[in-house]
Amino acid sequence: MIKMTQPKLYTRGKKLWVRFSLDGKVIKKSLNIEDSKANRKLADTQIIPQMLLKVHSGEFFENKTVPTVKEMIDISLKMHSSSRKEQTRINYDYVIKYHILPYFGKKKITSLKVSELTLWQNDLLKKFSPKYVSNIRVVFHGILQDAFRDEIINKNPLTLIKSPSSELLQKVKPFSKEEIFSILNTLPSKVRAYFAIGFFTGMRTGEILALKWENIDFENKTIYVRATRNRGKDSTPKTKSSIRDVDIINVLLPYLNSHLKYKTDSEYLFNTKFKKPFHSANKLSIVYWKKALKELDIEYRNLYQMRHTFASLMISNGEDILWVSNMLGHKNANITLSFYAKYIKNDEKTRGSYFNA
Repeated sequence: MIKMTQPKLYTRGKKLWVRFSLDGKVIKKSLNIEDSKANRKLADTQIIPQMLLKVHSGEFFENKTVPTVKEMIDISLKMHSSSRKEQTRINYDYVIKYHILPYFGKKKITSLKVSELTLWQNDLLKKFSPKYVSNIRVVFHGILQDAFRDEIINKNPLTLIKSPSSELLQKVKPFSKEEIFSILNTLPSKVRAYFAIGFFTGMRTGEILALKWENIDFENKTIYVRATRNRGKDSTPKTKSSIRDVDIINVLLPYLNSHLKYKTDSEYLFNTKFKKPFHSANKLSIVYWKKALKELDIEYRNLYQMRHTFASLMISNGEDILWVSNMLGHKNANITLSFYAKYIKNDEKTRGSYFNA
């Protein structure tokens, strides 16, 4: 029977180390991460439990074999299976299947070169937006970081490659008031309320898809944001602050009232012709959004720009920054300001009055 003391964290230089006694022998091991509150939590909840598991299974004493990228992915996914939300796991599985395994799955993880990872990222940027490529990087970076912490690799090679420009990731190109109403008038009435909610509340596209009739309080003019929907699955919103109550400003109310005629047996506000909730926002973008912008000869911007439009127009027309931040579901106003500070003016107006005739 193995006699082992509980591992204790300590700092050497700027790095976190762990110390424990194993059958009377003192073991000191670097975790290869900086000493911080977040990393101490990571060590307590993930790294040390995995270390204990390896000791008792005997794996800790075995000579390490170099895993392939595919094998390291399987290990990493198991490590984090209990701490990730279902929707996050679905997103990770998709990215891994289509963007990582086809390129690197069979390669030994120690053989990955900075040059080939750079070419891989450049290839992705030819096909996808900088934000999406950044999300793909996050998934692969986490897997490589697990390999680094397990001392399988000496350094995470992705840390040596510059991520897509933050300027590109945060680009805001709001629509004008005239463009908003032109777009809404061009869209079919059965989906018009979806886009009106986007323009007049700043809710995320997945949050709008997940709306059920029980979330709409006409009497108190409030929308209760309690879920988000993506790839056919409902899950809790992006962050705790995303669970919020959103005001129905006056300009939005007629669109919601008009949408009542499309109420069916489905509990969801927005459904396909088969009376099922939309799988994701992609169909709404391809079938309705792109077509309307093309018909109006308006420069194409993705659906997320509805959220940017709401925030920038509200702030530039004197709305309280705290109110806008709460509407967006940001953790605090500093996050809102980091994106939209340049739109602040000193005008004082009634909330939502900018959209009124």
